[in-house]
Amino acid sequence: MTTLTPLYLLAAEQKSAEVTDWSARIAWVIGLLVFIALVYWLMREGWKWRGRLQSDLPELAATPEGFAADEPLLTLGGRYHASTTAGQWLDRIVAHGLGTRSRVELTLTARGLDVVRPGEADFFIPADALREARLDKALAGKVLPEGGLLIITWAHGETLIDSGFRSDHAAEHQAWVDAVNHLTSTTTEGTAR
Repeated sequence: MTTLTPLYLLAAEQKSAEVTDWSARIAWVIGLLVFIALVYWLMREGWKWRGRLQSDLPELAATPEGFAADEPLLTLGGRYHASTTAGQWLDRIVAHGLGTRSRVELTLTARGLDVVRPGEADFFIPADALREARLDKALAGKVLPEGGLLIITWAHGETLIDSGFRSDHAAEHQAWVDAVNHLTSTTTEGTAR
């Protein structure tokens, strides 16, 4: 026959909880902070390494003299997301500041596309360097709803580049696609003659 142990005996056998080992806890926190710092440092070194690999990319063109007097076909205010090698939406180009997100103001004229980025390097894409424009949903780690990004493909030296923009008013994107593609077709026809 089994005898039941009285409750007061069971309660007397229980021990109080262990006191927190602060030295072990502090060591874990310090180890975690060192690990986070190491990961951040490696990411930064990777960014710098990518910039060194892309150092053969020519300097970006500056806005030509008298461009402000040209009649703008379209203007856009929004965000510049990144530039990648054309057709490779994850191959971010970081040389010359092309990999840095920023605000942007775009102006399209018959001479080309002026890209003004407050706080970052501005650049100009001549009309004969423009290749196409399209709507897409992803570029260099930025994923938006279908058609949320305006992608403009252009030639810079020997490299074809996709640059991604998002207007403050996404309804403007289709007008930009139409205007850039029309400009590229007329530029191509003009050079073919």
